[in-house]
Amino acid sequence: MTPIRLIRGFLTVGLWTLASRVLGFARDIMIAATLGAGPVAEAFFVAFTLPNMFRRFFAEGAFNMAFVPLFAKRLEAGDGARDFARDAFTGLGTVLIVFTVLAELAMPWLVFAMAAGFVGDERFDLAVAYGRIGFSYIIFISLAALLAGVLNSTGRFAAAAAAPLALNVMIVGALILAERQGWPAGDVLIWTVPIAGIAQLIVVWVAAARAGFPLIPRRPRLTPELRQLAILAAPAALAGGVVQVNLVVGRQVASFYDGAIAYLSLADRLYQLPLGVVGIAIGVVLLPELSRRLTAGDTAGGAHAFNRAAEMALALTVPAAVAFVAVPEALASGLYQRGEFVAADARATAAALAIYAVGLPSFVLQKVLQPLYFAREDTKTPFRFALVSLVVNAAVAVGLAPSIGFLSAALATTVAGWVMAACLYAGTRRMGEAVHFDARFRRRLPRILVAAALMGGVLLGVEWLIRDPVWSAGDLGLLVLVGLVSYFGLGFVIGAFRPSDFRAAVQRGNRSTASPATPADAAARAAPETPHSHDRTEPRR
Repeated sequence: MTPIRLIRGFLTVGLWTLASRVLGFARDIMIAATLGAGPVAEAFFVAFTLPNMFRRFFAEGAFNMAFVPLFAKRLEAGDGARDFARDAFTGLGTVLIVFTVLAELAMPWLVFAMAAGFVGDERFDLAVAYGRIGFSYIIFISLAALLAGVLNSTGRFAAAAAAPLALNVMIVGALILAERQGWPAGDVLIWTVPIAGIAQLIVVWVAAARAGFPLIPRRPRLTPELRQLAILAAPAALAGGVVQVNLVVGRQVASFYDGAIAYLSLADRLYQLPLGVVGIAIGVVLLPELSRRLTAGDTAGGAHAFNRAAEMALALTVPAAVAFVAVPEALASGLYQRGEFVAADARATAAALAIYAVGLPSFVLQKVLQPLYFAREDTKTPFRFALVSLVVNAAVAVGLAPSIGFLSAALATTVAGWVMAACLYAGTRRMGEAVHFDARFRRRLPRILVAAALMGGVLLGVEWLIRDPVWSAGDLGLLVLVGLVSYFGLGFVIGAFRPSDFRAAVQRGNRSTASPATPADAAARAAPETPHSHDRTEPRR
């Protein structure tokens, strides 16, 4: 995959993820307006968090980070990639079914572990009931994540990135239907979750089948390849477990404050927008790319891919972080303050958002740095770093709760995020030239920071001019437009980036399906690029 196609891959995933996250805002706006920050909303957020928490443990986290490098290498060599993917699909599905049955039985204890503050009021029983309905979502979404890993490894990013739209579309539709029919909104929401999971699985399964990987389950078997996968996945699973423990600690603290889980969840949705669009896009594209580069011995190409990923990540997330810190109340008010969600709720959400925003660049840097380890089949080192972040997170969240309340959970997430990013970067020093920041990155980073700071000043000026206690959609749209124009305009003027960086990614090259369509075609793949191939002009096809 050439540098242009690498960036096209980032943009493909990023744009589809942006569409999903924007629709997710419509979903959350409707949920907030319908349920407010009351007991039904908090019970739903806890129940919905449970399968998503374990999904990151089984799918995007532990399993896929171990699966993708092994699959990408077999695809590159034309050596049994399809059989390996089918066995992994079957094995993961078997484990998930057993795990789901156990979780259904243990649901009261899971809810207690997530939100002990619910005990003794209506939120606890409601969260248990909702949790039992929605937990099966983990089966469908985790298998969909494995299929997404197959597609991403073959350079096909669109279907996997577009599939999450199904959840948001179906929830928005369900809320509209519930309002028209007079159905209980919370019940309709939670039943929609597993149905949407089935829809997402169908989308990526069909795309994988068209790409030459029709993964039909067969009798589970423990092959030598799956043993190797399990050995690699175990430390990553433990690392994922540590990350989820961090989330549980935050939820536990928040559960003792009325409305706090809703505030943190809605603030999380806002800062997850740039994290999803940029960080996840880069992680999805960079891991298989680095795996192929390392297999081919292309150190210079790997270093170039790493630097451009880090550069794009910071160029697109630093301004978002600055905006969230500068004008959080305007954003929270404009998006959420309506219906049952009142001004006090918007202010509390804004406070959590500003704290999360300080950690946003660290979360994105983690997405850039972690593939350097996983591409080398090193899952133990990130686990050790995750343990350090766990200790930091727990100390901050619990230690500061008496003084700053539920905001200690947001602050703990931010501090632990920077500790994790620092550990990951420090650990790369022994990897050699592939992880050194090049001259272009060092030249552009200070300019990115300056452009973002100037944009923050512009946003504060616009907020002062409007001075509206309840921001309308028009006011919010104007604020976002001014922010985009000022940041990119100033960035181009001072050399933080060039128009050609983005124009070339959109206009040049073929579609992002740079890899062959089938495993058999993988053996005929062209030789890897030379170290300086990124300096050449790639002809149109």
